[in-house]
Amino acid sequence: MVVQAAKDEAYLEAVIPKRIELFESIQAEQRAARQSLPSFDPIRITLSDGKVKEGKKWITSPFEIASQISKTLASNALISEVNGVLWDMNRPLEGDAELRLLTLDSFDNNEDVRHTFWHSSSHILGQALEVEYGCKLCIGPCARIETRHDMCATSKEGFYYDAFYGDFGLNDEHFKQIESWTEKAVKGKQPFERIEVSREQALEMFCDNKFKVEIINGLPADKTITVYRCGPLVDLCRGPHIPNTSFVKAFKCLKASAAYWRGNKDRESLQRVYGISYPDKKRLQQHIHRLEEAKKYDHRVLGKNQELFFFDPVSPGSCFFLPKGARIYNKLMEFIKKQYRERGYEEVISPNLYNMKLWETSGHAEKYKDNMFSVEIEKQEFGLKPMNCPGHCVMFQHRNRSYRELPLRMADFGVLHRNEASGALTGLTRVRRFQQDDAHIFCRESQVKDGSEGCLRVYRVYL
Repeated sequence: MVVQAAKDEAYLEAVIPKRIELFESIQAEQRAARQSLPSFDPIRITLSDGKVKEGKKWITSPFEIASQISKTLASNALISEVNGVLWDMNRPLEGDAELRLLTLDSFDNNEDVRHTFWHSSSHILGQALEVEYGCKLCIGPCARIETRHDMCATSKEGFYYDAFYGDFGLNDEHFKQIESWTEKAVKGKQPFERIEVSREQALEMFCDNKFKVEIINGLPADKTITVYRCGPLVDLCRGPHIPNTSFVKAFKCLKASAAYWRGNKDRESLQRVYGISYPDKKRLQQHIHRLEEAKKYDHRVLGKNQELFFFDPVSPGSCFFLPKGARIYNKLMEFIKKQYRERGYEEVISPNLYNMKLWETSGHAEKYKDNMFSVEIEKQEFGLKPMNCPGHCVMFQHRNRSYRELPLRMADFGVLHRNEASGALTGLTRVRRFQQDDAHIFCRESQVKDGSEGCLRVYRVYL
């Protein structure tokens, strides 16, 4: 551990000052380039209430406009929206703009504000992790705390940061140290500063972090690459961010877990730290209370105590439903099938195993093959279905169809399998074997609107 600490210290001393120096150098060049322009074109800035403000291209920022309206608005504005795109408060406008100012007051009812706030908080977390433990930061998104339903993560509250620590094992005991650092960052009122860099500059800036280098090399050739600085942290990020760290009045680490780089179990093993933050301590206390209450109703605990279901290592991620659990399962299935029948869906039964060529045709193999169970049969590769879409397409095209048959609504309750990483399996919310109320509508273009509205009506029934 002493050797590891020495390595981390040397890494920090070499890398962080170099990145800051390069960031400041590029930032100074870009400012000088703007100031050297012969003149700045006037621009018109239209506010949400229809009022128009005058500004100058490459000079006037949303923060300056907010300051002209009132000091209270300027001090309360977290992020802006420029021509429908989220925009940093201190980023100069680049032309005529429709400007919307989003304030701290809208935190509870505006997703853009919350996500920007949490993503900025992930940078504060990343700063603490890098400085305290000398790790190599990977990615730190907001509101992507794991709940998988269709091979993608769904949004929840909070944020996390993945990082590579080598042999060092991070756990809950380190949270106080991390939170202590974040408090310093918040009190320091560190501004979030943005620059645009070339691919070559980005590669030079992050040459000591192979994970960032891989991200940079994977970006499209015409992609604008942006870098943000927050105190000692210089991070590859598209933004936008809150004006400075002082808005984050309450911050807490929630848990640490294992992760894989790019979600690939064959790649580097990372450690993930989850966090939550709010503009005030009251909201944080309420959130912690909700988490504690949720633990009392954890389906994994209830399922065991009430003898509804269990899991066993003989079939990881595949649930054994006991008699009481099977009753609930079947009641739910009966309810869903009844709803489908009332809305014109017809139940079909499709195979579980398909030739991999079908998955290649549908495009699923390219994107999801690593999450599929595959098997070789008579020298041909087959895959257990992770979803019903291609099978329903085969059923639709097995004979010529008339437009009079449309819309054709197929409902399928077949068994699906997904090869989730063992470390990601979580009760009934992250499994390898499951069934879902899966349906597809084949219709004419003129029927799309009615079909979509019908789907939403079914969804409202579930809610």
